[in-house]
Amino acid sequence: MKGSLIIVGFFIAGIVCGVCHLFPFDVADTQISFYALCALMFCVGISVGNDPQTLKNFRSLNPRLVFLPVMTILGTLAGSAAVSLLLPHRSVADCLAVGSGFGYYSLSSIFITQYKGVELGTIALLANISREILTLLAAPLLARWFGNLAPISAGGATTMDATLPIITRTAG
Repeated sequence: MKGSLIIVGFFIAGIVCGVCHLFPFDVADTQISFYALCALMFCVGISVGNDPQTLKNFRSLNPRLVFLPVMTILGTLAGSAAVSLLLPHRSVADCLAVGSGFGYYSLSSIFITQYKGVELGTIALLANISREILTLLAAPLLARWFGNLAPISAGGATTMDATLPIITRTAG
């Protein structure tokens, strides 16, 4: 609880700093978000690399489980390409870029904003948050109708953190 309050406190402090223009430069025109993201990815890498059980646990998995991420990737990209048929003002590449976030909104929205613009970056953010919310709400139904691995596939990257509790509760 204390950790969550600290994170929310920093988020609110960031909003206040942005609204009150407490920085002497425009943060949106800098690479701060990119470097912060790189630092976070580095820290995640260190935490994964520090755990000696990670490699042992990975080796003990059923080799058939490799199909789960492969099919998640193929299904997400196929769905994104299909959506491009319904949106004639968006190219297939734009739709694939939005879909390729796989629920990892903090990473994909920053990169898409940087390379494709604010509008598509915002769409990517909302699409990935929607994927997370949909997984949170539909995990019990997905597990019942499609099997225990379906909520994992539906959640994408969020199954490592935000949707993990509901998935473990409903799918084991």
